Amino acid sequence: MKRDAGEADGDLSDAAPASSPLRKKPAAEAERQPLPEMVETSNSSANANIVDAVDYEWSCFADDDRMQQPSSIAEDEAAKKPLIGDKEPLSALAEEYQSGSPILLEKIKLLGEQYVALRRARGDGNCFFRCFMFSYLEHILETQDKVEVDRITAKVEECRATLQNLGYTDFTFEDFFSVFLEQLESVSRGACTSASHELLLETSRDQSTSDYVVMFFRFVTAGEIQRRTEFFEPFIVGLSNSTVNQFCKTSVEPMGEESDHVHIIALSDALGVPIRVVYLDRSSCDTGSLSVNHHDFIPDLDTQKEISQSSGSDIGNFSKPFITLLYRPGHYDILYSK
Repeated sequence: MKRDAGEADGDLSDAAPASSPLRKKPAAEAERQPLPEMVETSNSSANANIVDAVDYEWSCFADDDRMQQPSSIAEDEAAKKPLIGDKEPLSALAEEYQSGSPILLEKIKLLGEQYVALRRARGDGNCFFRCFMFSYLEHILETQDKVEVDRITAKVEECRATLQNLGYTDFTFEDFFSVFLEQLESVSRGACTSASHELLLETSRDQSTSDYVVMFFRFVTAGEIQRRTEFFEPFIVGLSNSTVNQFCKTSVEPMGEESDHVHIIALSDALGVPIRVVYLDRSSCDTGSLSVNHHDFIPDLDTQKEISQSSGSDIGNFSKPFITLLYRPGHYDILYSK
């Protein structure tokens, strides 16, 4: 897989954990080693929808699209960016393309009809997982949805059992699971204030904590893909010409490996969280009119029914993603609706 010019590996060798009141340090934190730096690769709702996501996403991006993205900056410059940025008005996105494609500028205007702001993630190959991490925890912080916290906690235990059944030993993933649960507990403790938002942002920018949560999501994703090998195998073979196990070991579990539709579907299904991905590209309709396309990754029907029964929520709620990501070739950021 080709590496994106705008993506840079984070300096994991300097991952010294910062003290933050938003998280409790595990007893073994003093012995933690920084996550190893991995070589990065590239690429980005369920059942029949997976085919649509494959055909749409990559058909819209020609090679020159990837080369001309404003994010194609030097890797050392990308590494200087925070893991998760501040919230910015959508007009900041338009400023990037002032001398670029008129189609992209027009589509950014269309985005402005539904979205008011974006939050950037560092382009280090982990941007999808970091965006999901921050957006999900921010949702819990703002809603204080105790039913959702209980539901996701139960799903985490199911994911733990999945990995154990697949033959993973606990020590390979246990710390990552623990850190995510600590962050979940921290944001669900009480009222959302400007101070609590700042604490969440501070923790998400802490290299050690952020990387451990990213690894949690990577193991959850790998476990779901291997648990449903028959479903994912045809698409994995088409993407990488490798076995499911090889794909998970080389393209899912290592830090710095970019995410595509397979990763998104697996994570959404494993945790029962719907995700909307909005595509910013230079495509246009046959009539010449412009529109901004999106794809909703909705948990599979069995997962929806299971979660609906356990939480008492309406199954229709799963068609309303509360996480929205902006996809530009090789990179994800967070979008905020009006």
